[in-house]
Amino acid sequence: MIHVGIVEDNTKIRDLIQKYLDMQDDISCKAAVESVEEMLEHLEEESQKPDVLLMDIQLPGMSGIEGIGIIKEKYPEIEIIMLTVYHDSHKIFDSLVAGASGYLLKHTSLPEIKESIENLADGGAPMSPQIARKVIQHFNDPQKKKKPESNLTPREQDIVNGLVDGLSYKLIADRFDISIDTVRAHIRNIYKKLHVNSKAEVIAKSLRGEI
Repeated sequence: MIHVGIVEDNTKIRDLIQKYLDMQDDISCKAAVESVEEMLEHLEEESQKPDVLLMDIQLPGMSGIEGIGIIKEKYPEIEIIMLTVYHDSHKIFDSLVAGASGYLLKHTSLPEIKESIENLADGGAPMSPQIARKVIQHFNDPQKKKKPESNLTPREQDIVNGLVDGLSYKLIADRFDISIDTVRAHIRNIYKKLHVNSKAEVIAKSLRGEI
């Protein structure tokens, strides 16, 4: 049995998806709420955590992309599929960098949503065809292969590569035989040069070929 939760502020869409999924033999969908904040409360209270969350991006209160980071930090075992109307590259990559395992557009049919959940449970990374094409185009774009001139120093670029590899500050320090304080100093300089405020933004810029 795959336990599914939904975070969607459109009541009609939320109820429709919940009823359909809960009718399936291999899926249970009991938690359906309109905000990340409500889902966080539910996760704290319930012993049975969802295996998969379907989550919109534009939500009342915290956005879905912000919510991914918080939920994945507290409950890393929960897989998240974005289910949204947004198909611009920035939102796709920001979602994936934050920790989403799949990205579906809202015109996806109910049977396809069910199939995507099962695909994810089997280790896949479900994406709407339009989204998958954007990801492929992004990596096949010749312009992306020509990295813009960066004002980062070689060591700062090393630190960025460490972040992209998913290393902690300590592991980055170990990799380059420097202190954690030195890593933090480099991170501050990187934030300043790139005009960002978070590690996720640095990683997203790197994956988009902007560094």
